[in-house]
Amino acid sequence: MTDRVPAGMAEALRLTRAGDLTGATALIQRLLRGTSGTPDAPPGAGPTVIDVEPLRVDTPPDLPDAPPRRAAAFKPAGAFAGRLHPGPRVGLGETLRGLAARAMPAGLDLGMGGIARPAADPLPDGASFTAASYGNTAGTRSYKLYVPANRRGGQPLPLVVMLHGCTQSPDDFATGTRMNQLAEEHGCLVVYPEQPSSANAQRCWNWFNPADQRRGDGEPSLIAGITRRVMSDHAVDADRVFVAGLSAGGAAAAILGAAYPDLYAAIGVHSGLPQGAAHDLPSAFAAMRQGGGATGRPFARPVPTIVFHGDRDSTVHPRNADDVIAQSGASAAGAPTTVEHGRMPGGHGYTRRLLMDASGHALCEQWTIQGAGHAWAGGSPAGSYTDPRGPDASREMLRFFLENPRRRSSAP
Repeated sequence: MTDRVPAGMAEALRLTRAGDLTGATALIQRLLRGTSGTPDAPPGAGPTVIDVEPLRVDTPPDLPDAPPRRAAAFKPAGAFAGRLHPGPRVGLGETLRGLAARAMPAGLDLGMGGIARPAADPLPDGASFTAASYGNTAGTRSYKLYVPANRRGGQPLPLVVMLHGCTQSPDDFATGTRMNQLAEEHGCLVVYPEQPSSANAQRCWNWFNPADQRRGDGEPSLIAGITRRVMSDHAVDADRVFVAGLSAGGAAAAILGAAYPDLYAAIGVHSGLPQGAAHDLPSAFAAMRQGGGATGRPFARPVPTIVFHGDRDSTVHPRNADDVIAQSGASAAGAPTTVEHGRMPGGHGYTRRLLMDASGHALCEQWTIQGAGHAWAGGSPAGSYTDPRGPDASREMLRFFLENPRRRSSAP
């Protein structure tokens, strides 16, 4: 597929330039199915499909204000509706992204799809969940910050940065992960940066763009800037600042771990990809479908990393979880490994692999969830793309984070 996809995308680009968006859409559909870019390709030419029934999330019937609809994708309006029409010009890259999203099954996009639902959980007395924004030369991003009522007597608190998946919002992600409730329980701040549709029409973090994979540039600089803004506005323990995300947000969390190891003490990647897995749209498709491709260098020093991935994820190949762990630097450090097996009551089985340091402390945890697709494990069904059958990824991530404050002796 790696040889076929770039050629196919080049042909899709040619069709787009010629004004044949219908033909370009059909071609991208064949590429995403793993078949040849040409209609007469022999059967079986594509790679093995690991999940022929991707997870779908439908709007529950008790929400009359939200009529049932398929998981969000680009709406084929304007330039995306059939052939090109006169009007404002759209960049070819943006057009191809729209075609790719239009061609994908519901919920199958550059990271994650789902149905956003408004947060309905009441705030505890004394807690707040407020919106703000931060800007620098790379642009401006809004964010929402949860400040718990449980402030530990004014002591500096841990801070968790949570990066949503495509089509999600801070409210939806907070609801689905239940991270605010856990933050109240443990006394943590949680900040949710928001990707606007002006930056990516599906609201995906642009993990596949080179400019958004570097320190001091693009989206990493904005997320790091939001993190530092919260640290300056609130009493935050600088040794307990963490970042986690789902899918495209998980890939962005891996990028931040690589780019800002001095800022983030540990990272959590759920159904995501390693930093450097892609450098453009074709390589993003290849990384999502196959994994095991090119990645960035291992971290200069081991960064504690916890990873969750369903072994039936047909959106982001589970092999990417192995790549995230390898990139963390723990494997290169020769960390011994232990493996545990378990099953949630009435839910999924799982394998938990731990990479230990010389003192027996877990540097990395890799949770492989048996039978799970592309969804946040143990999340609330009130949020989009969650799987309540567990294990509880939010609780386990927060436990891992609090067990891994920055070790000053190993800081650069």
